[in-house]
Amino acid sequence: MRSMSWERFQALMFNATLETLYMVMLAAVFTVAIGLPIGVLLFLTRADGVLPNRWIARPLNLLVNIGRALPFVVLLIALIPFTRLLIGTTLGSTAAVVPITLGAFPFFARIVENALEEVDRGRVEAVVSMGGTSWHIVSRVLLPEALPALVAGITLTVVMLIGFSAMAGVIGGGGLGDLAIRYGYQRFNNQIMIATVVELLLLVCLVQKSGDRLVRGLAYRR
Repeated sequence: MRSMSWERFQALMFNATLETLYMVMLAAVFTVAIGLPIGVLLFLTRADGVLPNRWIARPLNLLVNIGRALPFVVLLIALIPFTRLLIGTTLGSTAAVVPITLGAFPFFARIVENALEEVDRGRVEAVVSMGGTSWHIVSRVLLPEALPALVAGITLTVVMLIGFSAMAGVIGGGGLGDLAIRYGYQRFNNQIMIATVVELLLLVCLVQKSGDRLVRGLAYRR
């Protein structure tokens, strides 16, 4: 390591990995909490949905489409004033969670909508014919039947969040991305760059493998 001891390198990698995990896990919770109800509303209020309502469906579709169309790096910079207003600072892992979540929830909302499309319409119609409410349809048919697809969508979203957390290093968001920029790129340390890339790849592979295994288990139980 260029002018860096092995102990220093280990400490930097360990702390950066913890910061990345913190950002990803917290952003994943907020992304699911925001994206899931929006995705359900998108499905229910569409023209062929259970509760068609264009006054809800159109604004939500516009919001999701705009959120998915914006490049994340542009969103990072554009949200600096909002992040400072909300958190009090734009630096650090906690501040980075704000743009990461706002960049990810439109993507997850669309995944939820697509997952609910796979549910057999006959089951929905059966609940409606028995006098079931919208809550019964969502809680007892749509979400349970779409659970494997939703878990696969969450896995895909978490993988994307890992990439977003790395890009957050551009604005001092901490984590492996920040380590790669400050200690790798700016100091021309190829070892740090390679180590952070390998670490990110390992995280992605671990998340994807765990998610795939969980999806297979849920599909098998059905």
